[in-house]
Amino acid sequence: MSLKLMYITNKPEVAKIAQNAGVDRIFVDLEIIGKEERQGGLDTVISRHKIEDVTTIKESLNKSQLLVRVNPIYENSKMEIDEVINRGADIVMLPMFRSKREVEKFIKYVDGRAKVCLLLETKEAVERLKDILKVKGIDEIHIGLNDLHLAYKKKFMFELLANGMVEKICNEIKKTNIKYGFGGIAALGQGTLPAENIIKEHYRLGSSMVILSRSFCNTSQITDLKEIDVIFKEGVKAIRNFEQEVS
Repeated sequence: MSLKLMYITNKPEVAKIAQNAGVDRIFVDLEIIGKEERQGGLDTVISRHKIEDVTTIKESLNKSQLLVRVNPIYENSKMEIDEVINRGADIVMLPMFRSKREVEKFIKYVDGRAKVCLLLETKEAVERLKDILKVKGIDEIHIGLNDLHLAYKKKFMFELLANGMVEKICNEIKKTNIKYGFGGIAALGQGTLPAENIIKEHYRLGSSMVILSRSFCNTSQITDLKEIDVIFKEGVKAIRNFEQEVS
């Protein structure tokens, strides 16, 4: 059982490279509502992907799944979700939800046409988790360490792993048959916290997915496709080898 690796891009040529290197999911990020307010001034990426990117990326894939993060529930959610599914999303991700009602609405809008992935990243959702987990139709949950550590006024993203909070959340989800994952990793030997430490924690907590972070391959800085290809092939291979050791 290896971790499902996800990579965020709206560039078809990069999506192909990632797929061929063994990245399981390509991630198009349409979330924009409320993002500036939360993350303005932080070193985080606000993607600015467009709905047309869903089609372009879908057309460039033949093995990897396409995951699309939509906006939090708002007045046009149903239209937005319909459109991303019609354009080929395999998995639709709901960010910034705070209540069971939003989750129910989201599942109703997706209506079995794609997998449902919840991005658990608010204090309110964590506090209501037991209740939210009772909702039928959740396929997976990704714990978003970035926004969650801000919500808990922590200084460092991985503090929530160190203080046992992520473990508590994972143990709660474990009681259901919902798959879960958390956070992102850089390449082995890199990152504010070495990726090796985080991968071990994924295995210890029974996680099944992780995002390859911007620092794994920053395509706004590295534009040469040959170089990107090497980074992905070597980087993914190293992660897979390390996973075998860990498991």
